[in-house]
Amino acid sequence: MAIFSKTCEYAIRAVLYIAHKTTTGNKVGIRDIAAGIDSPELYLAKILQDLSRKGLISSIKGPNGGFYITEVALSRPLSDIVEAVDGNSIFVGCALGLKQCSEVNPCPLHHQFKAIRDQIHEVLTNNTIGRFNEELVNGLLSLKK
Repeated sequence: MAIFSKTCEYAIRAVLYIAHKTTTGNKVGIRDIAAGIDSPELYLAKILQDLSRKGLISSIKGPNGGFYITEVALSRPLSDIVEAVDGNSIFVGCALGLKQCSEVNPCPLHHQFKAIRDQIHEVLTNNTIGRFNEELVNGLLSLKK
């Protein structure tokens, strides 16, 4: 069971893949990224364009172009990717999708889901793209299914 949208899953995997492949200053193309994360190329291109516009990744056009990650982007938390793609509803939304759910007017799952939601937010906020990139470079993590 996934907690993120498919678009968000691809975005997170793509950002981590790009960071991993560009640590030596190289750039990586859309075909390589799509193959590396098992994503449809055209769908991924739209995701990467949006992430680039929002400053999570960078790109250069042309024959020697491609995608890469800056040092500043490596210091950004994973929550920035989630919010850029899916918004912040995973961090503040109701488990049952109720508009009136709140601390004052809780739904039946409110208190239990709030604790889970807060843990997810903490994990994604306290872990940077660069931290996961270090673990990918060291072979401690994998992006393949």
